[in-house]
Amino acid sequence: MHAVTRVLGIVALLAAGAVVSGRAQKPQTREGFWIGFGFGYGSASLSSSGTSFADSAKGGSATGYIKLGGTLNPNVLLGGEFNGWVKSVSDLTEDVGNASVAVYLYPAAKSGFFVKGGVGWAVFRLSESGRSTQTNGFGLLGGLGYDIRIGRMISLTPTGNVYWGSDGDLSPSGTGAGIPSVKHAVFDFSLGLTFH
Repeated sequence: MHAVTRVLGIVALLAAGAVVSGRAQKPQTREGFWIGFGFGYGSASLSSSGTSFADSAKGGSATGYIKLGGTLNPNVLLGGEFNGWVKSVSDLTEDVGNASVAVYLYPAAKSGFFVKGGVGWAVFRLSESGRSTQTNGFGLLGGLGYDIRIGRMISLTPTGNVYWGSDGDLSPSGTGAGIPSVKHAVFDFSLGLTFH
């Protein structure tokens, strides 16, 4: 819970900074191809039916994303986004991720503020002592952010994300017993660069 509070606090501070610096920004223009990437910190919760995960398989850890796509109009972008969270404790590594088709909506064309949503593929992977197993399923993505123009074709982009996955049944593969109906939810804050 403390990690989520810290993440929300950082998002609030950067959002406030974005509003203050908004007047000094380069003009917001969106057209053609765009690509972005970022890294951050996120809090994950992992669950399954009938089995509880150990404390090591949840909580705060590193996150990252990459996104790319095209501009439909100055208010709407369409693209693909890949989000991931990974945590290692001793020999055990859990990682979750989503690959989503996403829409980015800028309510005011001259503003850098956007909201996003997407659907796609979710993955949970468990690795231990050089062996790994994974399961895949349906995933959802949501979030909001702000493009702070720092150049004609580049923005600093703080983003708050939530991605959820109904990953399915994890079959045993040298990593212990099988785990039924795995689901994940990750709340993260990332700071990235977007090239327009």
